[in-house]
Amino acid sequence: MLSTNRQDYIKDLEEVVFMFSTGSDLDISHEQKTADDEYFDKFTLNGKVYEFKAQKHAETALELKRYEKRFSKLALYKILSEHYGENLPWGALTGIRPVKMARSFIGGFESEFKKVFSVRDDKIALTRDVIKTQCKILDRNAEFSDFYVGVPFCPSRCVYCSFISEEISKSKYASLYTDALVKEINGSVNLTPKVRAVYLGGGTPICLNKGDLIKILSALSPLIKDGVEFTVEAGRPDEITSEKLEILKSFGVTRVCVNPQTFKDETLKIIGRKHTGADIIEKFKLAKSYGFDINCDVIAGLPEESFSDFKSTIDKIIELSPENATVHTLSLKKGSVLKERTARLTAGELDKMLTYAYSALKGAGYEPYYLYRQKYMAGNFENVGYAKKGKACVYNVDVMEETSDNVACGANAVSKVVIKSEERIERYGAPKDIKTYIDKVDEIIEEKKKLFGENKKA
Repeated sequence: MLSTNRQDYIKDLEEVVFMFSTGSDLDISHEQKTADDEYFDKFTLNGKVYEFKAQKHAETALELKRYEKRFSKLALYKILSEHYGENLPWGALTGIRPVKMARSFIGGFESEFKKVFSVRDDKIALTRDVIKTQCKILDRNAEFSDFYVGVPFCPSRCVYCSFISEEISKSKYASLYTDALVKEINGSVNLTPKVRAVYLGGGTPICLNKGDLIKILSALSPLIKDGVEFTVEAGRPDEITSEKLEILKSFGVTRVCVNPQTFKDETLKIIGRKHTGADIIEKFKLAKSYGFDINCDVIAGLPEESFSDFKSTIDKIIELSPENATVHTLSLKKGSVLKERTARLTAGELDKMLTYAYSALKGAGYEPYYLYRQKYMAGNFENVGYAKKGKACVYNVDVMEETSDNVACGANAVSKVVIKSEERIERYGAPKDIKTYIDKVDEIIEEKKKLFGENKKA
């Protein structure tokens, strides 16, 4: 149980609690008071009182609010760390984008991460590695924008998935959705003059029938020029065919995602996949024969997997040699079947798994180039994308660091305009529900035109 006199903090404080516990064993009350030059926090944890105070050092009201909230989160982290006798790898950091936060510290982030947030040395080194790799990308064509298209259908639903995607064989909306999506794309391609990365994701876009897939790719054609990175989530090997790969190639796709998650057949069955590890290898090689750059995703901490199982998956990835490999930590997300089955995951061998992935992939010539975290991650760890030199997926960097405008189409897609002069981002999110999206597509197009028109930068 958690109560606070700052209801605008409640979700942030709950997130700190969940890093250690479900909260069912805790009774926490919080009160924050402010004076002219100081602020005070009082926490009571299971009857024990903790008090903190700090000097105000913010120049604007927005900065003050940010520091006040941060102070409360740091205080609660210290209390729970002492209560459980546990120091977490990212310490008190709870945000999705630690690299973006690191960049905000003028003169270097290392001291702040170490002394203020208690971030572990190896995670500081990882953040430093990512920043170094990203410099080569963020300094290039900074005025360009990105274009995202979401297709919320899959051949089956994985137990860890919380996305809005539907099983395509059970959906009555696939073709209706395609028509609405094409209409939105046609109404959006002129919202930004320069596009450097296009991403067709989901879901599993290639599970659409041939006709619907071609409609979407045709609508995107005006954006595909020399030098534009064009990525498609091919995803499942059971959906990858020569015919569909030929279609993707003919429309200028440069990169496809072939996502194993694991090569262990028993685990694939547990998580709801309808293919084997051998199928993944076969379809990877097929996609490679068309000349695509390939992204591969794997997950550390899948049900019933040991360190040995995960090591075998990483070793197989290195053997296949994709241009990109993203190592995710399993997250128990609301809306997933796995969340409903499991109250909380423990770190277990996750630390060992992620440490091995980092050292093995770096040893094989990969560089960590993007990093993000999610709520409810097992062990409070992270997701890291690795790439061969010069082969980083530009779209991933832009999205994670929020450095570029993003025109986003589809249900639950969020368009963003980055207003750099004011250090803020304006957003517009489409409805999550597929039927609602279809019914409101005209309204969505107009709202996006307003977003990009009113916030257009000189």
